[in-house]
Amino acid sequence: MSGTDLDSRMETYYVRVRGAVQGVGFRHATVRQAHALGIRGWVANLEDGSVEAMLQGPANQVDRMLSWLRHGPPAARVTEVTHEERISEKRYERFEQH
Repeated sequence: MSGTDLDSRMETYYVRVRGAVQGVGFRHATVRQAHALGIRGWVANLEDGSVEAMLQGPANQVDRMLSWLRHGPPAARVTEVTHEERISEKRYERFEQH
């Protein structure tokens, strides 16, 4: 795929982040990073202590966001990131914290 295709193709990914990722500003930092990259979707805490997110944007920017999520903000200790592409007709307007 050429660079132009990666910039224009819209991808949607569901992501789950495990580790010390709650109570460390993870969701807030994720919103800021997503806005900086032009990613749309959402991020939320789960009852098991992990964080889930839906990312939507150009392939290159989604790749950058996934890379950032592997580390998160400085206080976070990420141990695992899983993600899967989702086929979705829904288009998110912005990136927000739930």
